[in-house]
Parts: sequence; C-alpha cells; structure tokens
Amino acid sequence: MTKGIYQVFWTQTAQQDLRKIIEYIAADSKIQAKKVYLAIKQKAVNLREMPLRGRIVPELRYYSVLTYRELISPPWRIIYKVEKETVWVLAIIDGRRNVEDILLERFLS
Repeated sequence: MTKGIYQVFWTQTAQQDLRKIIEYIAADSKIQAKKVYLAIKQKAVNLREMPLRGRIVPELRYYSVLTYRELISPPWRIIYKVEKETVWVLAIIDGRRNVEDILLERFLS
C-alpha cells in the first residue's frame, strides 16, 4: 500500500451527491444525517494516509477500468481515484441502487 500524505479533493459531483444524501436523511432525522455526513467525510479524510486501501470498483473492473477505487460506509460507496499525491473523491453512491448503471453513465461516457 502507498503511504504518505496525499491531498484529498472533492469534485463538484461528489459534493452534490453528499449534499443530496444528507438533505434526504435530514428530512427524517437531522441527528442521523449528521452521523452519515461525519462518517463519509472521515472515510475520505483517511485517504490522506493510505489512498490505495480501497478496492477497485468491481463493476468497472469487469470492463478493465482499474483507475477507480471505493471505500464503503454502509450503504454508501465512496468512489475515488488517485493521481500522484492527490485523491479525487468522485461520487457518493447508494450501494442499494443499480451501481453499475450509475458508474457506467458517469465514468465511461
């Protein structure tokens, strides 16, 4: 595993994904929304030290796309890629949805 201090940046798409998730959860429980928000953000922050800890996204591996990795914060999938000393958080996806269609639309088109 690669070790060191990496910078972690969130794309606009990932920020929008997180915002929509938190708004949806907050409609029922602001406390739960805060917990989910903090859990997802902490997972992303942890990528600063070991960005290759996440697995290659299985749905993309099938198509020989090995650039994208993910961490799981159930049921959320944090999709990211590593470039030199930078980690780009690309998407936060609900793992209960048809992830393959979402990823193919976002990353292969």
